[in-house]
Amino acid sequence: MQITVLMEDTCGNPECEYEHGLSLYIETEDHRILADAGAGERTLANAEKLGVDLSKVDIAVLSHGHYDHSGGLCAFRKINGKAVLYMQQSALDAYYHGERYIGVDREVGKLAKVEFLSGNLEIDEHVSIFTGITGRRLRPRSNLGLSRRVDGKDIQDDFSHEQCLVIRGEKNVLVSGCAHNGILNILDKYEELYSVMPDVVISGFHMVKKGNYTEEEKEVVIQTAEELNRSGAVFYTGHCTGQQAIDLMKPIMGEKLIQMHCGMKVYL
Repeated sequence: MQITVLMEDTCGNPECEYEHGLSLYIETEDHRILADAGAGERTLANAEKLGVDLSKVDIAVLSHGHYDHSGGLCAFRKINGKAVLYMQQSALDAYYHGERYIGVDREVGKLAKVEFLSGNLEIDEHVSIFTGITGRRLRPRSNLGLSRRVDGKDIQDDFSHEQCLVIRGEKNVLVSGCAHNGILNILDKYEELYSVMPDVVISGFHMVKKGNYTEEEKEVVIQTAEELNRSGAVFYTGHCTGQQAIDLMKPIMGEKLIQMHCGMKVYL
């Protein structure tokens, strides 16, 4: 399996543009997968520079209904008319950060070959999607400012629109976007469904914060790192995790925590 980071918040290749967003190209023996599409067309430009032919993608997955993961989807569809795009139906709801709309471009819902889901899906024996993450242990506090607007009123987002991609093979890989529901709760759901832990996890942890952490926030990050370290998996993270969190987690997790950067390639 080969994974190319098409978009991420930090530079890992001087030929690539980088911005707030996430997109991964995943190549397996059977599939060419686009997991999220970044915030816009820069994702496609990076793919070209990195030698990734997005016209050959046969599966596209949107992790959740935010612009920084969906912004390149309309441009992607212009060059690829065959890939099925899987998203939860609720990913098209109206999501806000305060008064700022952070949801999906409405045109995405009109694209061809979109399969709207309302739960889990087994695509084939190697690729599946799951949602329904209801655990709440050590859930990121940075979610508190995010909401869903219903009939003109803002309610706390429960991230029921969040879904995770699973690729099973010689190594079992779990891909999440931002882990809004908490990376530990996502791992709990994975173990419930598959009775094992994944070998590799690729995900933001949504721990980023402007300004310094409080002592309580630091403790949550440290406890999360200790739990992840015990899982046995290797974690690739970035995007919404934040450098503060990575710097706290790295001494605990060592080689089990790898920071992603735009243009990076991972071979599994």
